[in-house]
Amino acid sequence: MKQDPIRAAFSHLLLSGTLVHEGTFAELQQKFGISIHPHLVMIISIDRYPDIASASGNSLEWRKKVGQQLVGKIEETVRIPFLWNWVEEGVLALLLELEEQDSVNEFNRKMVHMAKEIQLATNSIELSVSIGIGRYYQNPYALYQSFLEARKSMSGRFFQGNQLIFHCEMKRNNEEPVINPFNEEKAELLALVKIGDVEGTIQNLKRLLEKLAVASHFNEDIFKTEVVSIVLLLSKRVIDSGANAITIHSNNTNFIQNLYHIIRYDKSVNLVCEYAVWLTEQSVNTHLNKVSPVIQQAIGYIKEHHQKSISLIEIAQFCCLSRHHFSHLFKKEVGISLVDYLNRMRIDMSLSYLEMTDLPISEIAAKIGFHDANYFSRMFKKYMQVSPSDYRIARN
Repeated sequence: MKQDPIRAAFSHLLLSGTLVHEGTFAELQQKFGISIHPHLVMIISIDRYPDIASASGNSLEWRKKVGQQLVGKIEETVRIPFLWNWVEEGVLALLLELEEQDSVNEFNRKMVHMAKEIQLATNSIELSVSIGIGRYYQNPYALYQSFLEARKSMSGRFFQGNQLIFHCEMKRNNEEPVINPFNEEKAELLALVKIGDVEGTIQNLKRLLEKLAVASHFNEDIFKTEVVSIVLLLSKRVIDSGANAITIHSNNTNFIQNLYHIIRYDKSVNLVCEYAVWLTEQSVNTHLNKVSPVIQQAIGYIKEHHQKSISLIEIAQFCCLSRHHFSHLFKKEVGISLVDYLNRMRIDMSLSYLEMTDLPISEIAAKIGFHDANYFSRMFKKYMQVSPSDYRIARN
């Protein structure tokens, strides 16, 4: 069903709270020829809309058809006067005119029942929808508050599934979560980004995001704030490695904007992982964009096995080269020997642990591939001119 432009304009004035700038409610009802007096807003959002739109080829014809089908089912189902308006693609607002309220509990029960009826109706056209319900307002100038409440009520959808119903009156866990800093996990993540280990970065990032979701009590706003802080932390480390700061900051802005528009946890995880991969690649490209494919292959092997004892012969065999030829080629292209490169890489990884955690030096050494803590300390002092303990004190 096509929206009547006059009713759409009237609905927009109510939803935006700008009716007061145009005249009294009664005057505008008369001007627009509308007798409906809405009291409550219900938000109807098509579940997984970006996915099904993409599957359909994102055609304008499909978008038009699915919108008309949804409105048609609502008009068949809702048996009280209402107005409607699209507030964004795939998201529709119903402005409902209601009779005198029952008790609060009875009234809320009726609203939830109506939402369930709409969901059943849309199932018949193979559409799944989630619904948010705002409060009842007798004053038409306050209707936009009901709209805001309906939208806010749906924030719980981020961590949940499809075909859900949310009511702003539903009790929420208002206990302020205490976020574990997860310094050890963040240090490991920074270390992997520093050396350009893409696969390790993704695996560790997904585990960290799961822990953050639980620690935030599945509060969307807190979770996203923590995600942004992690991305900024990774960005700083990549910039410190020599990547272009302007490019990183510009892309950070776009990433944050996209993150706050996502209404699904799984989608946000994919976005964060994709961006972390891009950041990791910036760190890698800063140093290795001129080496040959065989040396890139060798470095990839080193990153994957950096926690183990790796020999020159082992890597040469992996690259199908003789020990002598590989050693000569590596030093020629990278500028340092394989052993020197491996030690430097491990020392780089240790910096995050020393700066962000209280782990013992021996444990840090084991995490980065030094099985002898004394040898780690000697190598650290060789490359950094200070001991690991003195470095930690200076950084803290």
